[in-house]
Amino acid sequence: MNPTVENSGTSRIRTSRIRAAQGSEEVADLGVELHEQALEQREKGHLRRALILARHALRFIELGTGTDSPDAANLGNSLSTLYQDVGRYSDAERVARRSVEIIEKYADDPDTDIQAIRAQSLDGLATVLRLQARYGEAEQFHKRAIEAAETALGLEDLTVASYLNNLAVLYKFWGKFDQAEGLYWRAAAITQQHLGMDCAQMATIYHNLGGLEHSRGNFARGEPYARKSVTIRTQVLGPNHRETAADMAALEGLLDAQGKFDEAEQLYQQALAIFEESLGQDHYEVSVSLNNLAAIHFERGNAVLAEAFYWWALHNKEKTLGADHPDVALTLNNMAVMFLAQGRLDEAEQMYRRALEVFTRTLDSSHPHISTCVENYAELLRDRGREAEAEALEAKYRN
Repeated sequence: MNPTVENSGTSRIRTSRIRAAQGSEEVADLGVELHEQALEQREKGHLRRALILARHALRFIELGTGTDSPDAANLGNSLSTLYQDVGRYSDAERVARRSVEIIEKYADDPDTDIQAIRAQSLDGLATVLRLQARYGEAEQFHKRAIEAAETALGLEDLTVASYLNNLAVLYKFWGKFDQAEGLYWRAAAITQQHLGMDCAQMATIYHNLGGLEHSRGNFARGEPYARKSVTIRTQVLGPNHRETAADMAALEGLLDAQGKFDEAEQLYQQALAIFEESLGQDHYEVSVSLNNLAAIHFERGNAVLAEAFYWWALHNKEKTLGADHPDVALTLNNMAVMFLAQGRLDEAEQMYRRALEVFTRTLDSSHPHISTCVENYAELLRDRGREAEAEALEAKYRN
């Protein structure tokens, strides 16, 4: 039961200044220039440097255009995305909510650029809520973002495709797989119309289609999508870019699930090195690779390394996501499987119980993570001679 990495396909943030207070053009222009530099540093993978530049850019924009201007909301979107990049989700949410608060004051403004910023603000807040597993709340903001973008830009605009993809990512994590698939293919059709088949945006969609099939348990079906994403992204961004590493991580999970351990381990090691270099050792992306490396070592009988990697992944996830996130529960379940195999039944039961509590609180009731965890937990109860408890557990969660 290994996780895959999702790429939300966040669109590039606009940098043009819309309005400046009288006599403050130079200050606002400096903010725009700093913002451009922040985006350039982000593209190079220098995220902390980009974050510092973005904070300064927002301050200058506020001085030049006002704290409640559309430009302040626009720069807030950029800053929120950078906070997400480095795993500071509470800061990302705070800034994103402020951007939405600002831009909703302009909900009736006919300016297309302002409405595009409004859509991006709504989508940005939705994304950071999704990252925190607040799926119901995130869904509403995603839908509002799509509606705003379609109204301002048209149904077939490339930005609309990005927001459709982002809502599909939410549905995938939530366990609403059919809804996710329909949105992915609609996003793909729009993207191909504008950019063709071999662009970074299509790599993102292929990545996510592979992740969707992984969640459905269709590992062989998902593999070609994941390979396509790695091929395209490598051509567009190079083999050592962090987004290429994310594609490798998605492919790794599909290979691992099919028992193709040699290729999977090689890709895990490559992705882990890239993530650690660009994001730091505590980042979520590092945690995913650590979890999956642990699973491979467990399958190969190296219990010491497996447990070390699992504890490292769990610590990182709890630090970044909080203790009640379904991705934390995923690692808890995996560790419980390992402990059960080792006869460490008390530890396994404690982790199954905690994982199931989180899954049922955060995921759609039909999500396979829940049924898998219930099956695993019931197996442990039977191993302990508690047949009645196992049957009661299975009856409680039987769909």
